[in-house]
Amino acid sequence: MRGAVMTSITLTSEQIRRAPLEVRRWIEHELATSLGFQVQTTASQRQIPQIAGCSRDELAAVLSLIQGLFPAVNVFFELGRKGTSFAQDRLEAYRLSDIQHHTRLQSPEQVISCLNVINESLHRVRGSTGASFYGADGDYCFVATETQQNIRRLWFELLGRGEGATAATEAAPSDEPAPQEPGPANDRPTAAVVPA
Repeated sequence: MRGAVMTSITLTSEQIRRAPLEVRRWIEHELATSLGFQVQTTASQRQIPQIAGCSRDELAAVLSLIQGLFPAVNVFFELGRKGTSFAQDRLEAYRLSDIQHHTRLQSPEQVISCLNVINESLHRVRGSTGASFYGADGDYCFVATETQQNIRRLWFELLGRGEGATAATEAAPSDEPAPQEPGPANDRPTAAVVPA
């Protein structure tokens, strides 16, 4: 073969883990193909449902519907953490196993069950099933970046601090502890911050 060039690169598992979702999927596809495995449909060939961008008021209404279901509330607030941004920063991706770990659930299927409860609650709030609260693809789930930001905002409001207060807290030292990221992994009792 004239003009053929052979190159190789070495990536650590950490580099692959931090790579954007599309890159990880490409690597998985190339490895599977080179090993002779049948390749499943790629993410770009699958249809992820239209994912809703939820307002702060919609999310507060969803939270009031799920407030007695603590695992669902925990999953809800986990989605206020910063995920991996993609699709021109319109979506946030989260590993189901990370959410499972942070919420102390037993399996990714339980995470999906909680996401389905949240999704059904959003449909009730909107009176429509036109858009989904989340999308899922294998080991990941996705929410709109707008939704992530509004969950985060709601979390800080429930703690009695607005977004402006958090920026001031981070900028200036104080005797009072800084607010933690949303999510039950910070040992804050979820039931105490859920509105009645």
